[in-house]
Amino acid sequence: MRINHTVILIVIMSIFGGCTMPSSGSSTPNPFFNESSLYLKYPPFDKIKNEHYAPAFELGMKQHIQEIDSIALDQNMPSFKNTILSMEKAGSLLDRVSTVFYALTSAHTNDEMEKVRSEMAPKLSAHSDKILLNDALFQRINTLYDNRMNLDLGNEGVRLVEKYHTSFIRAGAKLNAEQKERLKSINSEIAVLQTNFSQNVLKEVNALAIVVDSKKELEGLSKSAIESASNEAKSRGMEGKYVIALKNTSGQPSLSSLKNRELRERIHTTSLSRGSRGGEFDNREILTNVLRLRAEKAKLLGYENHAAYTLEVQTAQTPQAVNERLRSLAPKSLANAKREASDLQEMINASGESFSLSSWDWDFYTEKVRAERYSFDASQLKPYFEMNNVLQNGVFFAANQLFGLSFTERFDLPTYQEDVRVFEVFEEDGSTLALFLFDGYARSSKRGGAWMNSYVSQSNLSGNLPVVANHQNVAKPPKGEPTLMTFDEVITMFHEFGHALHGMFSNVNYPYFSGTSVPRDFVEYPSQVNEMWAVWPSILKNYAIHYETEEPMPQELLDKVLETQKFNQGFATTEYLAASILDQALHQLNESEIPTPEELIAFEKKALEDGGIAFEAVPPRYRSTYFSHIIGGYSAGYYSYIWSEVLDADTVDWFKENGGLRRENGDHFRLSLLSRGGSREALSLFKDFRGRDAEIQPLLDRKGLN
Repeated sequence: MRINHTVILIVIMSIFGGCTMPSSGSSTPNPFFNESSLYLKYPPFDKIKNEHYAPAFELGMKQHIQEIDSIALDQNMPSFKNTILSMEKAGSLLDRVSTVFYALTSAHTNDEMEKVRSEMAPKLSAHSDKILLNDALFQRINTLYDNRMNLDLGNEGVRLVEKYHTSFIRAGAKLNAEQKERLKSINSEIAVLQTNFSQNVLKEVNALAIVVDSKKELEGLSKSAIESASNEAKSRGMEGKYVIALKNTSGQPSLSSLKNRELRERIHTTSLSRGSRGGEFDNREILTNVLRLRAEKAKLLGYENHAAYTLEVQTAQTPQAVNERLRSLAPKSLANAKREASDLQEMINASGESFSLSSWDWDFYTEKVRAERYSFDASQLKPYFEMNNVLQNGVFFAANQLFGLSFTERFDLPTYQEDVRVFEVFEEDGSTLALFLFDGYARSSKRGGAWMNSYVSQSNLSGNLPVVANHQNVAKPPKGEPTLMTFDEVITMFHEFGHALHGMFSNVNYPYFSGTSVPRDFVEYPSQVNEMWAVWPSILKNYAIHYETEEPMPQELLDKVLETQKFNQGFATTEYLAASILDQALHQLNESEIPTPEELIAFEKKALEDGGIAFEAVPPRYRSTYFSHIIGGYSAGYYSYIWSEVLDADTVDWFKENGGLRRENGDHFRLSLLSRGGSREALSLFKDFRGRDAEIQPLLDRKGLN
C-alpha cells in the first residue's frame, strides 16, 4: 500500500526549503525550522524530539497562511508564476514537519506524539479550509483556468492549472458562505474522528494480544515463533507465559500452524471482535459518525454519496463502474472458495474429526491440503527466505537486472529506530537516484500492514531527489536468530518496493505530480507488477537460499512454489472482494441510511449477502471497525487493488511476450509510465506503455475465474 500522510492537500504542499526561523522555545533548536542539511535533505531523525512537533506545526501554519494571503491579495494580474508556482512553493515548514510527523505516527509512535496528533487534527483541517475556501485565491485560479490554453504552459502546466481548479471546487470553493461554514465544521469533526479511530485500532491490537499459559498449547508453531511469543510475554511482565501479537487483518498467521483448535478459535474470534466489543477502544460510534459526516459533505458538494464524490477523480469514475466490476467477479470467486472449502472438509473428515469447517480452521487445513496435493507445506519455504537475503539478492537484484540500479547501505545517516536501514540508490552510470529506507520489523509502536511513503519528493521545480521508505511488519526473531519470512511476506516486500520504484523514478516538473501522486485505483498497479519478479525463475533462484546450508532451493521445491500460485485463490479473492464490497456499501449510503453503532455489524452481514459474497468460512479481510484503509486515504477505494490488478496482469503478459527480464523492457516501463507520476491521465500512461487499452482476460486466467 502506498500512503501520503501529509495532512494538507497536495495542491498546497511544497518541497522547498525555508529561511532560518526563530527559536521554538524548547530546550534544543527545532530541526524543522530550517531545511535539512543532510544528504538529499534527508530528515535529521537524531535531532527530532517530541517537543519540536507542535511548535513547528503552529509556526508552519502561520507562515503558510501568510504566503497564501500574499498570493491571493497580489494586485498584479494572476499568472501561472505568481499564483500556481507560488502555491507550489508555499508551506515549506509545514510540509517538513507534516511529512516526518505523519510518517512516524505510523512507523514509530508514542503517547506524546499521539497527543500532538489529536491536538493538530482540527487545527490542520481548519488550516486547509482557510486555503481551499479562500475566495480571492480561487478567483485567481479560476481566471487562469479560463485562459489556460492561451498561456503557453505546455501540457504539464495546463494539467496543473486544471488540477488546482478541480481540487478547489471539490473542496467547496463554489459554495455560499453558510455552506462553507458547515463544510468547515464537517471537515474538523471528520479529522478528529479519523484520528481517534486510527489510535483505537493500534491500541486495540496491543490490548487484545493473545496470552497463552503453556508451551504445550503452542504445538505446531516453530521454535522461533514460540521464543518470540515468550519474549513478548516477558516484555509485558508475564514471565512464564506466551503472547501472540495480532496482525491488522482478520486472519492471523499463527492459524496456519497451531494444532490446538480451541486456541485457533480464540485467536480468530478475538481478531474479528476488534473495535466492536465495547469498551474504550470501540470504533462503531466513531465509524458511523464518520460515515454520516462524509455523506452530508458529499450532498453539500452536489454528489449522491461519498463514493460518487470520491470516485469522480479516480480512473473508475463512478460507483456503478466499481459495482459492476466487483459483482462480476464475486460469483466465480465465491464458487472457487466453496470448492476449496469442500476439499478442506474432506481433509478434516479424513483425519478422523467430525466437526464442520469454521473460519479458524481454514488456514490450518489449507496447509494440509497443500502438503498432500503438492507434497510440501509453506513452512518448508521459510528457511530459504531470510529477510536480508530476500531484500538484497531478491528485491534489489531484480531492480538491477531490470533497471540497472545498484544499492549501497549508508550507516552515516540517522534513523528513527535502530532496526531501520538506509540505502543509497544509484543509476547504471553511477549517479545517485534516491535514498531508500527499509523498516521491516513489527513493534508495538508501529501500525499494522505494509506501506510506502516519501520523505522528500522529486520535482524539477525544486531540484530535489527522492527519499522514500518501505515498511513491513515481519516478526522480529530472538537475538541471534535469522529473520525467516513467509512467502506472503516475500511477495509483500516486492510489492512495496514497486511503490518505492514509482517514487524514485519520478521525473516531473511540479511537486503536485511527483511519484505516486496518481489516482488511488492506479497507484497499486506498479507495485503489483513488481510482485511478478518474486517468482521469476532467475530472481527466485538468486535469493531462495537456505540460511544455514547456503544451498539454493531445490528445483523440485521451486517448481512447487510456482505450481501453487493459483492455490487457495478462491479464499484470497473472496476475502478481498468481501472487504471491497463492504467499503462500497458503507460509502454509497446517504445520510438517512447510515446504520447506528448498534446496527453496524448487522449491516455488514446484509451488505455481504446483497453483494453475493457472504460466506461464513471466509470473513472479509477487514471488518469495518478495524478497516484502516477506509478511514485513511482509501475510503470507497479498497477496490483499487483488484482494479489495478487488471492492468498488472496485462502488464505481466506484456513482459512475457517481450522476453521478460530485459533491460530494454525495464527502460520502456520506466520511461513511458513509472517516471511520469501524475503528469498525464493514468490510463493514457498505461496505453503509452502497452500500446492499447487494458484487457481483463489475463486477470481472469490468473485468478482461475474463467
